Amino acid sequence: MSMRKFILSFLGAIIITSCGVGSYSVSSGKADEAMVSFVSSQEIAISVTIDGENYSLVSVKADAWKKDRNIKKTAKNTIYIAPGQHEVAVQIEGKEVCHKKIFVSTQEHKIIEL
Repeated sequence: MSMRKFILSFLGAIIITSCGVGSYSVSSGKADEAMVSFVSSQEIAISVTIDGENYSLVSVKADAWKKDRNIKKTAKNTIYIAPGQHEVAVQIEGKEVCHKKIFVSTQEHKIIEL
């Protein structure tokens, strides 16, 4: 009788452990996006066109930003874009003040000085 219990418990263990349904995967990491912000001598409303798409922003005041200092990224002053090459044009009160091609990597925060 003990051999019978052993075989039944062995088969039961095999059946229970083989019931995993589906495959599981875990992914982590940072989002595949880059950021662009603009600084000028004073906080000013700007119109930005990136690859034909228009945005309205407020530039970050230059003395609040120094080289190698982080800018607080908000919807008011930062545009999130896909990594790669982009054409950027900036207008202040209808006058184009900046037009350039930029390249940004994943999670790069590009600062454009006006």
